[in-house]
Amino acid sequence: MNSKIKGDGADFLFQAILQLESIDECYQFFEDLCTVSEIKALSQRIVVAKMLSDKRVYSDIVAATGASTATISRVNRSLIYGCDAYDMVFSRMKEKHIALPYEEGDV
Repeated sequence: MNSKIKGDGADFLFQAILQLESIDECYQFFEDLCTVSEIKALSQRIVVAKMLSDKRVYSDIVAATGASTATISRVNRSLIYGCDAYDMVFSRMKEKHIALPYEEGDV
């Protein structure tokens, strides 16, 4: 766990997020919490992470997401040196048959 973000405020935020029960509630909560740009940046990063974990090349990722190569590199570092949370989430989503963007063969 990254001790740089650990704290009472972060704990409270994550507890609040865990109270959300639907996609609609997520939209409502995150629209109140974040700017549109922040939500778009977060959603772009998770799609980039999925594409990188599927071994997609940077040029495909740029074309599909509009992400900069700097953003792709930053996400790639998280995949390599991070806490393995992307893999954990993607695995759970796959087990629950939740559609993931840019499956093999897309783009």
